[in-house]
Parts: sequence; C-alpha cells; structure tokens
Amino acid sequence: MRLSNRWPGAAALTVTLIAAATLAACGGGGGGSPAAPTPEQPLSVQLEKIGGYSTGQFGVSAAEIPAYDAGTQRLFVVNAQAGRVDVLDLRVPSAPVKIGEIDASTALTLPGAEINSVAVHDGLVAVAVQAAVKTDPGRVALFRAADLTLLGSATVGALPDMVTFTPDGRTVLLANEGEPSDDYQIDPEGSISIVDVTTPAAPVVRTADFTAFNGQAAALRAAGVRIYGPGATVAQDLEPEYIAISADGTTAWATLQENNAFAKIDIASATVTDILPLGFKDHGVAGNELDASDTDGSTINIRTWPGVRGLYLPDAMASYTAGGQTYLVTANEGDARAWGEENAAYWAGDASQGFVEEFRVKHLVHTGGFDRRAGDDLPPQLRTLGWGAQLNPTTFAYCGAIAGNPGACRNDDLLGRLNITWTMGYRTDALGNPVMFNAAGAEDPAGDRLMYDNLYSYGARSFSIWNANGQLVWDSGSEFERFLASADCRLGSARNIPCATYFNSGHDEGSAMDSRSDAKGPEPEGIAIGQVNGRTLAFIGLERMGGVLVYDITVPTAPRRLDYLNTREDWTTADPGTVLATAGDLGPEGLVFIPANRSPIGTPLLVVGNEVSGTTAVYRINATGGVR
Repeated sequence: MRLSNRWPGAAALTVTLIAAATLAACGGGGGGSPAAPTPEQPLSVQLEKIGGYSTGQFGVSAAEIPAYDAGTQRLFVVNAQAGRVDVLDLRVPSAPVKIGEIDASTALTLPGAEINSVAVHDGLVAVAVQAAVKTDPGRVALFRAADLTLLGSATVGALPDMVTFTPDGRTVLLANEGEPSDDYQIDPEGSISIVDVTTPAAPVVRTADFTAFNGQAAALRAAGVRIYGPGATVAQDLEPEYIAISADGTTAWATLQENNAFAKIDIASATVTDILPLGFKDHGVAGNELDASDTDGSTINIRTWPGVRGLYLPDAMASYTAGGQTYLVTANEGDARAWGEENAAYWAGDASQGFVEEFRVKHLVHTGGFDRRAGDDLPPQLRTLGWGAQLNPTTFAYCGAIAGNPGACRNDDLLGRLNITWTMGYRTDALGNPVMFNAAGAEDPAGDRLMYDNLYSYGARSFSIWNANGQLVWDSGSEFERFLASADCRLGSARNIPCATYFNSGHDEGSAMDSRSDAKGPEPEGIAIGQVNGRTLAFIGLERMGGVLVYDITVPTAPRRLDYLNTREDWTTADPGTVLATAGDLGPEGLVFIPANRSPIGTPLLVVGNEVSGTTAVYRINATGGVR
C-alpha cells in the first residue's frame, strides 16, 4: 500500500510534468530526428440537438445512464426508478424510438430491484442491479443486445452503482458503493467487482476490497482521505462511485466520492493497490473564485473567499492517453453524507439513528451556540463536539470576524448561506481531538467552542485532470461560473437566452437565478471523452444549471473550452414538470460519445441522459479544423 502525498493548491504543477506533456503533444521527446509537423487548424466544435426521446416522467431519474451498441444501433438508457433499461432504436438519431426494455425485477426474479448503470461492448449488455434492500448484495446481469435475452448473472457487492467494460470486452468492473442504510444501522463494505464475462452464461466474479486498509485509518486520514462515518471501518467507509480503466486494460481507478480520493486497482490480481487523496481547492486564491450565496440580492458575486476550501469529491471519471501517459478526468460534483434526514429520532438527538455532515456557516458559528438549531437541523454528532463554534479571527478578518465573534462573515450575502461540512476545518491536537476555546475566543482546555481555521465546501465547481498517481495536472478553476455569468453564454437550443439571467439555477424550478450558489454551483456531474478530428475532447454535463460544456483536452496541461449547449427551453415555469413536453432537457446525468465510425449517420454524436426531465437527448458534434 502507498499513501500518496497531496498538495493543497489547485494550480500546483511541476515543471517536469509541463515539459513532458508539452513535448508529447508536440511529438517531441526521445532521440532521433523530430517527426515532421502535422498540418493542423484550430478545432472548432458546435453541438446541435438533432433528436431526443422522452419517457414522460419528471423528477424520478427516468433517464440516467445511456450506453450505445453500434452493431444493433441501439441505445440502452437506465430508467432507475422504474427498475429497468429502456431500449431505443437509434438508426434515425433525429427520432429515437423505444423498442423494448430490460426489467431487472422480471428478468432476474428480484422484486423491487433497481438498475443503476448499464454498459455495452460488441453486442453484450451489462447492467448493475441494486437489491430491493440496498444494503444487500447486488447483481450483475448480462444480456444480448440484439434480442435482450438474459445470458447470465452473478452476485456482486452492495449497491453496484456503476458498470463498465475493459477495452477488450472480456471483463466487467462494478463500483459497489456500499452505502449505509438511511438510519446508519447497517453499513456494508465498499468494493470493486471484477467479472470475467468471456462466457456470459457463467460469469466469474472476483472482488477487490478494502479490508487490507482497515488498520490504516490514521495514516489515511493524515494523508487527506476522509474516513469519518460513525463507527465505520475503512472498508465500510470507502464508497466507490465511478470507474475508469487504462487503455491497456491493466489498471482501473475508482472515485471514492465522499472520501475525496481515488482507489487504484490492479485488475489482474483484483487488488486495490493505492488510496490516493485528492486534497482541496483554495477558494481564497485568484482563479479559484466562487459565488457563495443564494440570497445576495439576486446578484452574481464571484470572488475569492480566504479560508474557504473546496473538496473535489468527484462523481464521474474518464481516462485517456496523451504522450504515452494515462490521465484521469473528473467532474467535481461534491456530495455530502446525509443519512437519517427523515428520521425524527435523529433530529431529536439520537446520534445512532443517522449522520448528516452538511451545515450552513451561519448556524455553525452563531454566538448563541448550536442548541438554537436543536430539533431542526442540528446533527447530534456535532453537538457532542462542543457547545458552539467560532471562526479564526486572523483568517476571516476580511469579512469581520474578531475573537469570539464571526462578525459579518455569517451574513447571508457573505458566507452565512454557504453549505459546508462541520466534520473538517476545526483545530485539533496531535491526536485529532478538538482544541477548545472559550467565549472570548481564547484557547482554553475548559472551553466549549470549536475553532474553525478553514471552512470546507462541497465540490470544486470544476473539472480536473489528474495523472495516474492522483496528482493534479490541471483544474478549470472558476471558469465554469465565470463563463455562465458572461455575455458569451447563451441558453436554449437556439442559444438566444442569456445565461446570466438564470445563473446557477436549479434544475427543478423556474426563475431560480442564483439558487445553487450556496451549495455546489452549476454542479458538474457527468463526463465523457471522445476523439474528434484528431483531438481529444471532454464533454461535461452540469447537473443543476444543465447543459454540456465541451473542452479540447489533447494537451492535459492546457485544455481549451470549445462550446456549451443547454437545451432547457423553459426557465420560468415554477414547476417544469407541468410543462414537460416543452420544458426541454433538465438535469444531465450520464453521457456517451459515439465516434463517427460507429455512428448511424457517419458523424460523431453525443447522447445525454437527463434524469430530471426524463429525456434522452441526441447531439450532433459539428467540427471543423483539427487533424483529419
């Protein structure tokens, strides 16, 4: 096991890495004469919606993860709440038609089972099936794409949340998230299932688990891995979310979203070899600004906030090769652990009945202490740490904090509304125990206040590129929010609605300008990578604001934004579900890139599953320039 060191700054990068990536991109490096340069024009890309399919369902995760089979020209789209995969004929991309479905409950005789993910490789469809009781073991099921015949299935870990094939199609990997029960009474171990599918009728499962790390909790925490579930072992606490695989099929990486880390997996031995902490993003540094409030007078206020740190907490991840090296691309959504939210006993103070780590800054540092929120939104685990909390008056002096008093920092138009985790940022001793302060803001063993030196928010409101060892190569900084606030950004298929009018809107409400600024902003969640005209492109779906951003990431240290298309059409109706037929696409979740040589129309396509609107959108990728 190796615990990688992590640096705190989002822009940290070594000269060696820059030079290597630049040489690789330019064809340099090594001995001999340099290759003749390839004539190339700047790549221009514009997405165009050419078709779509609607389930007619709103707000129930009816179109989550799409997958494509070129042999049958079929789309397989997860309809999670219905427990099935909708099968769409994509031979005419402008008019996808539903021609069948895969129902886990029926096919596997598992009443109440749900399908969380789907992947396809040369006519073989793999689905990840969650048991009716999510803490029970799940299943992987294999179907023939051509006629939807069930070929075989096998038991895997609890809550398999994502499934993918190795490049050769011989192996399927599943991220078994192992979420706890809502009352946190049962907490399964997270794991990665590695399934040999060379004989689909008899799949063979091996498990890469985390039990070898159970004695390493202290070292993991010291390295920056978030191990914090109540009473959990390391194996229980780590929750694999998404998997990317190297081009040679030997290595996989899984995002451990809530833990803010990657797991590195050797596929041949089914072993987790590394846990790679991702560190944080300093929102007090120029280039990493954010809008921190949803109630600052409906204004866009993108600025630095010293002392505020963003946890990357990535959801989707994809891999690609540049200069002979593997790079990992993440959508840094952010996610809080929140179990027991509907359990009255938990909010009444029974810490055994749940665990909620999210809290607003204004409630955390109120001079009246935590008890003013008792019975409302006060996590009982926080109350056991102290009577109240304060802000470091040196770090937060810029917004008015003084010894013993947060000043204006807790105002709604400053940091008050920002959602942060109470589990990090307070001062601790060498053993990890809180250092206590008194009401006057002085360190005092008899005191009952925590001192927050930093505040940790959810997600980085960005996408990042990492090397194979989990070291940050590049991050988009504040570019997402700055672009969405700019005059260059337009919404709707016709691109005729100013983005700034609906900046950081929610995906399930109308006229919601700025409503997500206190949470995770535009909330990047899904990601897909594809080759177009000799360039490597990343497509990033923004779950809350909606739409897809396109970046050229051919040179990992110097990505370039190429396009943004958001095909939500109605931005004002309070309940978009009442105008579903005309609302457009809301809440992109999963994306799949279809290269030109596998496309039904001979040009590259992007398919997006929109979980809120229940729609599957088909975009043509119109590209000029690049290397052909």
